[in-house]
Amino acid sequence: MHPKPKKSLGQNFLVDKNIQEKIIAACNLKKTDTVVEIGPGKGEITKFLLATVKKVVAVEIDRALCERLVEQFRPYPNFTLLHADILKTSLAHYKNLKIIANIPYYISTPIITYLLQYRKQIKVIYLTMQKELAGRLVATAGTKAYGSFSCFTQFYTQPKILFPIKNTSFWPKPKVDSSFVELKILKTPRVKVKDEELFFRIIRRGFNQRRKVLTNSLATIAPIKKLQGALRGRNLSQTVRAEDLSLEDFARLAGCLSG
Repeated sequence: MHPKPKKSLGQNFLVDKNIQEKIIAACNLKKTDTVVEIGPGKGEITKFLLATVKKVVAVEIDRALCERLVEQFRPYPNFTLLHADILKTSLAHYKNLKIIANIPYYISTPIITYLLQYRKQIKVIYLTMQKELAGRLVATAGTKAYGSFSCFTQFYTQPKILFPIKNTSFWPKPKVDSSFVELKILKTPRVKVKDEELFFRIIRRGFNQRRKVLTNSLATIAPIKKLQGALRGRNLSQTVRAEDLSLEDFARLAGCLSG
């Protein structure tokens, strides 16, 4: 009996065999790898993983799917199943993890944010996600897709879109196409920042009011004269907006304002 996807959990099962094989090939798996698979669904990717890597820890929130997965992979000693919400699952006791996830679109951003708390335990994250969100992850300064989440992700990782996935590869078929994305964890953050809390506060505030010039959107963080001086000191226009600044620009601005 085939499990029915639950709309309440945003489930769309990846049923395209060619895409399943393409995902496995793209993940550069080794026999020594430990993989955490988020949202294994019906186990289509899981069976490839179990034949390839040392250990698979599958995290699935759907009880009915868990029951099916337990039966399906009972013979595999390298399979562990956690009936859990990944956002409430600690990864602190692992190391050198590879994450592979086919997750609901509505929860992609919270999951990436949560996983990056465990960046010391993770080597790389592979995600099937909405095409539009994937574009935001790799967006550069001066583009419409560029925003605070672009900055957050690029600060800690090297994001790369590996290939597109048509909506017809899923059941039920979602309204939008997807992308398969790699987030390679950087050994050190992309730019040197003295005060990360201030750095990200500046970024969030700037993009929350992205139509405003920075001297106005950051007025609650620092006096306008100090902001104007910081921009002048970095040869930035007084009318610059958040979307015009690179990570390096934000880092330098935060450095000026933290003193």
